This record gives sequence, structure tokens and C-alpha cells, in this order.
Amino acid sequence: MRSNHYTVFPNAPKARLGDYIMRSTVNNRDEKYGIELIEGVTNEGVFASPKGSPLDVDLKPYKIVNTGAFVYNPSRLNLGSIAYRTGGLCIVSHLYIVFYLNEEGKKRIDPDWLFMYFRRNEFYREVTFRNFGSQRPEFNFNDMSDIMIPLPDIAVQQKYIAIYKAMVANQQSYERGLEDLKLTFDALVDNLKNTATKKPVRDLLVEVDNRNSDGEIVDVQGINIFKQFMPSVADTNGVDLSKYKVVKKGQFAYSGMQTGRDECIRIALFDKDEPIIISPAYTVFEIKDGTVLPEYIMMWFSRKESDRRGWFMSDSSIRTNLDLERFYEIGIPLPDEKMQKSIVDLYKLYILRRSINEQLKAQIKEICPILIRGSLEEGK
Repeated sequence: MRSNHYTVFPNAPKARLGDYIMRSTVNNRDEKYGIELIEGVTNEGVFASPKGSPLDVDLKPYKIVNTGAFVYNPSRLNLGSIAYRTGGLCIVSHLYIVFYLNEEGKKRIDPDWLFMYFRRNEFYREVTFRNFGSQRPEFNFNDMSDIMIPLPDIAVQQKYIAIYKAMVANQQSYERGLEDLKLTFDALVDNLKNTATKKPVRDLLVEVDNRNSDGEIVDVQGINIFKQFMPSVADTNGVDLSKYKVVKKGQFAYSGMQTGRDECIRIALFDKDEPIIISPAYTVFEIKDGTVLPEYIMMWFSRKESDRRGWFMSDSSIRTNLDLERFYEIGIPLPDEKMQKSIVDLYKLYILRRSINEQLKAQIKEICPILIRGSLEEGK
């Protein structure tokens, strides 16, 4: 199927991408490179270490990737799984497709411009279009080669790439500061684990059971795996909401169901002024006394380490629940209130800056089609 993607830029000169790229199938057959060099490509367009254990993997068929390579997953390209290698040699699964610009391609195409071209929703739609009707959608190297791309002069490409690189450098600088902040927070928490007295949850939280007896509250919510309240997805038509539990500002809702399966302790702190109601299956807590801040408790359970402990403590049933009695046993280091507030403030700052960093990354992705369009308009 011939690409129709170039019609987005009808006035720009077009070129067949395959005339400017060459595939590489060089593999690690002599096992010169070990597991420490294994990388994969995420849907965010970056290289990342694999999540699973590669200890027993046969590394011979793994493909060798050098700086300047484009690497993509042919079955996930429509989701954004393509990256441009700038970080030196690595090896990737044989399932990935690896290609480079050929000599003519280096004269006509800036690799950063090409990567920016790939990192657009329009390109992903093109991939989906070309895969339409296939039993097993897979964008092979022939498909990639057949793409007709609008190609401005390389000097124009580089002008717009400079803008893109400046935005990326700004985001990466911000991310490095974020990582430093995370290290500071982690160091404080580690110190607490060794110095502060631990108290079990049963000494810090007390269960409350206020029902929606008059039926006045109709805002039914639940908790997601991100430990946030969200509108309930359950069908409540015909349900007696007077039996539902009321959650007020400063109170927690907890569900021990499927803790092991999801590797997540489902607990959330409600911070809105107007109360809500939740299913009777949830447990509602509030702080037992004034020695602990509710935000500190929530911070503690927002950490991945707490989720891993919940997974470890969950039962062996199919649902892998964390029963209430087991939840009560979890110990939390408890410094004085001033230190609690300092740690909570630092954690909130980290969450805020992490959110800003994600926005910066989203802006970079959103700017790609604008910069591509600008380069093509200028290159007419």
C-alpha cells in the first residue's frame, strides 16, 4: 500500500525514505557484549533498560546498535516505539529493526529532524493506516522504506532542530534537578527508618463508619491504583446509597483487595471540602491523635517501597488481598511534627516538579509537528 501521508504537505518536495536509509542486522553472535548493554525502546521514544531479568537470555541474536542508529519495534511503532541512538553502543532484541542514514541520507537529512518527524501523531496514524487489514500489524523495513517524506533543505532542517534541541536541553536540565531532589528526599526517608521510632498503623489510624443514612450525598467515588479518588465506575442505579460510607476532608479510604495482584496498597487521603460516599467494602480511617499529620501518612504509603511491602504481606488467595489486620501491622517511622511537615513539604515539591517535568516532555512532543510544518513551509 503506497503511503498517502505526504499529502499533509502537498507543496513540499517529496522523497522516498528508503533511498536514504540502510538496514543493519549486525548481531552479537560472538557474545562480545553482555547483559549490562541490553536496552529497549519505550513508547516515549527513549532507550531504557529492560524490566525483566535477562540472566538466562541468549545474547547471540541481539542486534548491535551504535550512535546514529534508529531503532523501532515493528509491532508497536504506531504507539511511538522508535528512538534515535545518541548514547553510544548498546544491544537490542532481534525483534527490533535497526537502520541508519546512508551516505546520501547524511547529505540530505539531519537525523534529529528525521527523529522529530517520526515523533508526531501524524506519523503514527500513517503507520496505523498502512497496517490496516493486516492479521498481525507489523511495520517492517520495507514499509518504512516506502514512506514518502517531504524533505526541505538540510540547512532549514537544522534551523528548526536547534529550537527542538534547546527545548530538550531545558527539559533534561530540569529533570536532573528533579533527580537531585528525589535523592535528597530518599536520603531523609532512609535516615528516618534508622532513627525514628516505628509505630504500627493501628496506633496511628482509627476506623470510622459514618453512613449516608439520609441519602443526601450522591457523589459516589472509588480509589484507583494511583491512590487517588475518582468517580465510581460501578452502576449505582437502584443501589441503596444510604448504606454507603461517608468520607470527609482529612480522612482516608482503604481497600485491601487485590493488593498483591496490583502491587499497590489502595489508600487515599480525601482533601476536598464537600464529603463523598464510597462503597461499604472500603474502610474509612482518620488520624487517631495529633502526633501525626495525615499528609505524612499518605506520603509514606505513596512510596513504591510501601507497595512492595504490601505485596509481600498480602495473602495467598486468588485476590491476593491485604487484610485489615495485616495492614494494621505495618510500621511507620514517626519523627516529631516539625520533621513530618518538612518531609511532606519536600515530597509535595517533588511531586509538583515531577508534574512540571512531564508537562515539559509533553510540550516537546506537541512542538514536533509545529516545527516540522515550519521547516516545510520555509523550505518550499
